[in-house]
Amino acid sequence: MTVALMLPADRPRGPIAPPPASSAPGQGHLPVLLAEVLAALDPAKAPGPVLDGTLGDGGYTRAILDAGAPSVVAVDRDPSALARARAWAAPYGDRLTLVEGRFGDLDALAEQAGAAPLGGVVLDIGVSSMQLDEPGRGFSFLRDGPLDMRMEGTGGDGPSAADLVNALPEAALADILFQYGEERASRRIARAIVAAREAEPIRTTLRLAEVISACVPRGKPGQPHPATRSFQALRIAVNDELGELARALAAAERALAPGGVLAVVTFHSLEDRVVKRWFAARSGGAGGGGSRHAPVEESAAPRFDLLSRRPVEAGEEELARNPRSRSARLRAGRRTHAPAGPMDPRGLGLPGLTVATLKEVGR
Repeated sequence: MTVALMLPADRPRGPIAPPPASSAPGQGHLPVLLAEVLAALDPAKAPGPVLDGTLGDGGYTRAILDAGAPSVVAVDRDPSALARARAWAAPYGDRLTLVEGRFGDLDALAEQAGAAPLGGVVLDIGVSSMQLDEPGRGFSFLRDGPLDMRMEGTGGDGPSAADLVNALPEAALADILFQYGEERASRRIARAIVAAREAEPIRTTLRLAEVISACVPRGKPGQPHPATRSFQALRIAVNDELGELARALAAAERALAPGGVLAVVTFHSLEDRVVKRWFAARSGGAGGGGSRHAPVEESAAPRFDLLSRRPVEAGEEELARNPRSRSARLRAGRRTHAPAGPMDPRGLGLPGLTVATLKEVGR
């Protein structure tokens, strides 16, 4: 039997390159909170196929299959992740379906794969270690490469980070850095970027890092690099990461069967706030983020039962093995029989930039 490979009909169908020789599964990226995610999903008892919305190096997907899930739909918007998966996927046969797409469309992708309704959904939000380590992707300020940052790679849709940096007005750049990077020096950095690009376009990661570092004092030893928040902000803007997250939460609610579990791992406060408020509102609890100006739509009956009132964090053993897990937070809920419904994205604590561009989240 062969592994199915699905490409969305409305997206480019370019050839998938063969995986590099060193891309053995698990070498490039350690899945965080793996035991805790498996405990939440309980794959062998899932009431339907499980969808991994962030395939990456396949850590969650392979563990979910090995734990007894009848089938997994593994989704990634990065064609190179799907190429690597083909090196290890064959033994799973038709239990594994690989799909190129965005997890904001996971309900439609599950339908296309014949996997609806779903018995579980897992999302690992943000950029992977592998993507950071590949200079050609443009995610890292420590490695020189083209200033791209698109999850789909250089052939992806939409503007690259270089497009934003070299074309946006100063005020718009400052808004991105402040709202998506929580960068307090956003105006100063935006002003420096505009001045630098007037002399010559900023095309590489190290050049942008130099411009930022020159106007932001380096912190004490052990503190983050001066460009950390700015690079995060540009990456989030380029990939509409918070908009995709909001769409994915709504899509998971629509796609999950009663008893199915949604498990979401986040790595910074912006993401975690969105997920926290989503689960609070959808479980009928307080703190859903609503107000008289931006009310949260609530159903008569909860749509999720929370598996834990507080986020699950990494234990000492995992922290010692994988420092990246230090900032990870897992929130999970079990789908009830209540029908899915719309939700005002303003109640999720999304930055204003995302709310302004987010359309029909609860569709």
